[in-house]
Amino acid sequence: MSESAIYLDHNATTPVLPEVVDAMLPYLREGYGNPSSAHVFGRVAREAVDEARGRVAMLIGCDAHEILFTSGGTESNNLAIRGTTEARPERRHVVTSAIEHPAVAAPCAWLERHGWDVTRVGVDGDGRVRPDAAALAMRDDTALVTIMHANNETGVLQPVAEVARAARERGAVAHTDAAQSVGKIPITVRSLGVDLLSVAGHKLYAPKGVGALYVRRDTILRPFALGAGHERGLRPGTENVASIVGLGVACERAARDLAAEAARVRALRDELWERLLASVPGLALNGHPTERLPNTLSVRFPGVPGTAVLEAAPSVAASTGSACHDGYQEPPAVIVAMGVPPPDALGAVRLTLGRGTTGADIERAAAALALAWRSLVAQGSAR
Repeated sequence: MSESAIYLDHNATTPVLPEVVDAMLPYLREGYGNPSSAHVFGRVAREAVDEARGRVAMLIGCDAHEILFTSGGTESNNLAIRGTTEARPERRHVVTSAIEHPAVAAPCAWLERHGWDVTRVGVDGDGRVRPDAAALAMRDDTALVTIMHANNETGVLQPVAEVARAARERGAVAHTDAAQSVGKIPITVRSLGVDLLSVAGHKLYAPKGVGALYVRRDTILRPFALGAGHERGLRPGTENVASIVGLGVACERAARDLAAEAARVRALRDELWERLLASVPGLALNGHPTERLPNTLSVRFPGVPGTAVLEAAPSVAASTGSACHDGYQEPPAVIVAMGVPPPDALGAVRLTLGRGTTGADIERAAAALALAWRSLVAQGSAR
């Protein structure tokens, strides 16, 4: 790995903060007890898990007992979606959006294959679900409405509070995948009005392989994994104590400077946009100009695939959001869902900033990406 590379892929994963590592190490060494054990080693581990649960709860504004620990955002989403629908077999309908992460889209598709009706609501040109369209999609037999809080590719924030309000009026459970937004912007489950909310540790400077699911008091779920009674019987398996401790510390750190860090990365993101716009004629923004995560910039380079731009700018570690299979590059589905023609959507590049991003990084990244684009155009690599 090149030390000179500029990491602009924080929506994919974040580095683990030093204080998170430091907090985890004792539970990988002497604090190895099983939290379910009654002796002193178990009690020490249980106290650490309980303290972390309180820290996660504080970040999103809920009670500690409403937090379940999981292996990450994907498991949290699966538990929310399958757990809700299996607990309400008399309701056979689910509402979701056309731009969900696979961790939501795949379990919804599984439900569809097993007899549930699934309605996927589209988005407007800014990449946002219209609350009225989501409300119209709901039915008397809707069990669950699941709409992401922030899109992982564009960073666009969705009107979750309005959608959740409509879901309650229909007697449906409201879930949001908040993996990208928790720790980046202020969030409370009360203001969103959701019954279930998913958290992914590695999106907010905790380790990979740990996450959480907020489950509002009195919300009924059925576990899809079976075993002992850990995590209120909804997530069986001995808790990953060290990583749970790390998640708790990461949430505490996020709460400590949330507004200041959001303002800092927003200013850097906007500077990156201005530098690129001045150097790349025809550059376009993907998503809403303001209603998006402060760290996320998704752009379309004209006439050149985004993958080619990144390959020609190896000093910038970023992503396109597209997939390539057997030499065939697919345009990002999220960008196409916004009404962008597929050939233009191929030019998408996602640039996501984080705690370690500096002004010097932005200056270097903008210059490298613009130079890569100009070189490709000059070489006749346009589509």
